[in-house]
Amino acid sequence: MAAKAKTAGKTDVPNLQESVVEVHVHGGTKRKAELPPRPDKGKDVKKVRAALLAAGSANGAGSASGVKGPEFGLIELREISVRKDIAINLPNTIINCIDGMEADHIVRTMVEFRSKALILSRRMGSLYRREVKERGRERVEELQGKVDKLEKEKVAWKKEREGLEEERKRLATWRIHCLDSEGKLNKRIGELEEDYDELEVKYDGVVGELDDLKNCIIQEHINGFEKGLPQATFFHQQVDIADSKFHVNKDVIDGKLVKEDGSRGDGG
Repeated sequence: MAAKAKTAGKTDVPNLQESVVEVHVHGGTKRKAELPPRPDKGKDVKKVRAALLAAGSANGAGSASGVKGPEFGLIELREISVRKDIAINLPNTIINCIDGMEADHIVRTMVEFRSKALILSRRMGSLYRREVKERGRERVEELQGKVDKLEKEKVAWKKEREGLEEERKRLATWRIHCLDSEGKLNKRIGELEEDYDELEVKYDGVVGELDDLKNCIIQEHINGFEKGLPQATFFHQQVDIADSKFHVNKDVIDGKLVKEDGSRGDGG
């Protein structure tokens, strides 16, 4: 019956506002069914007054035996959600078949389809959970791969950090050595500068003494030469000390009178 309804007609669920269910039958006829009204929010707590009939009158009087019948009571139902404005198009054969069915057969059919729907829903739920599980497994594997990659990078960073830490310590040690050596060298340079100043003072004194000694020697040579000429004149009367051939910058080398710079002079 459901297959015939699927092939012969269609089911539309428009979003209307009136609480009326229209059943469209092929041939132009329509049947309307009124649904219970509900608030705008779609939910309502309905209170149904159940009249429990007793053997007596309907107004709650006692029965013929004199026993008072049960009073009216209120039964509070749970919140339900009712869909309204559903238009269903069915062929005449389906409508006639439904109209001609007995109530118990309709109930059995509803139970059968409800059971099948329950089984299908459980199957769909199982398939959905399996799909979600597989997707979750793939996602977990992907995330696990990223975690493993991050762990490897973390280990590499840790090793690199340890190497940099060792290098920093080594450089710090070298820095200490360099600062120590720099202090020693600065101290030694200061001592050498003091020694240099002292040596410079001594050198200046030695240079002054050497100049004085040179001047003294030169003066002694001059004095000796000046003494020699008068003596030569005294022993040799023909020698004239004013003669130009006698020159202090000349010397007798190999029986010749030459200048001290190596050039030849006049013979005598």
